[in-house]
Amino acid sequence: MSIFIRQSNLSDSDGLFDLAKQFTLLNLPADKNVLNEILELSENSFKGNIDEKEREYLFVAEDAETNKVIGASKICARHGSEDNPHLYYKITKKEKFSSDLGIGFIHQVLNFKEDFDGPTELGGLIVDKSYRKRPEKVGKSISLVRFMYIALNSEIFSKNLHCELAPPLTSEGRSEFWEALGRRFTGMPYEEADRLCQKNKGFIKSLFPGDEIYMTLLESSARLVVGEVSNETKPARALLEQIGFKYKDEIDPFDGGPHYGALQDDVLPIKYFAKYKLKFGKKLDQLVKPLLVGGFVDGCFKAKVCTPQVDGNNLILNSNIISNLNFSEGQEVYTVPLYY
Repeated sequence: MSIFIRQSNLSDSDGLFDLAKQFTLLNLPADKNVLNEILELSENSFKGNIDEKEREYLFVAEDAETNKVIGASKICARHGSEDNPHLYYKITKKEKFSSDLGIGFIHQVLNFKEDFDGPTELGGLIVDKSYRKRPEKVGKSISLVRFMYIALNSEIFSKNLHCELAPPLTSEGRSEFWEALGRRFTGMPYEEADRLCQKNKGFIKSLFPGDEIYMTLLESSARLVVGEVSNETKPARALLEQIGFKYKDEIDPFDGGPHYGALQDDVLPIKYFAKYKLKFGKKLDQLVKPLLVGGFVDGCFKAKVCTPQVDGNNLILNSNIISNLNFSEGQEVYTVPLYY
């Protein structure tokens, strides 16, 4: 198998741009200037050149046979600061009852919130459409590599992990939730507002109502997408739920997409993270289930899905299987399971 995962570098600009053109993600847009900024920030983050809370790590999946970037994922060390708070709607329920009429209602209510010392966010997950549903499990491996890196550097990241999932959009790429709510208070289309918010969120706090908003006041088309995910995002949600993430009764204030969260210690890839010494072997018996195996080569983090043999503190692999990683026998390597 020629597909492996590695930390991004500045030379990934063209490949990441080609990949981003397949999607409409605002945190990984098909804009070379923005992508170059993301790659530069990632490189400085991996090198430890900036403050820990400001670090953002970008990983890419590469097909070694074609040198093509086929996937990406990201860790944002802190999603929320004094200068750039984490904004969201908390959904609560309120009961209203009339004894005179003998009827009552349970209303869902949106409460605007800010977080100035936010959680660690996992995002930017994309996979080339031609590589989906292949046996190499590109989506699963590019997703799980983030938890391996968090387990390796738990002191850098918040104990609270956070993920924002993409909601359904119309065929024109419009957010029904934004049209029903956000656009009325800003006068801006969804993409323009979200793009502006990447740099400066002050206008949201200034223009959005701070009072409770009853969802019954929104059009049914907007209410139906609150907390829902797009068809393309359903596999990512299923994986998050499988490894310990839960819906937080929070949504994105722009598109109504759901927020999921978990504690570091409760996430299965982190709980079952392990360290071994690498040994090379040709005849492997008693194979374990597939593992994501990672390690460092000249300071660069790399990983790949393998089916090794575990012998005490040793992880035994055929050297040909990981030839494109350039791992050395005897070095420390790390694993997380692909299945639980």
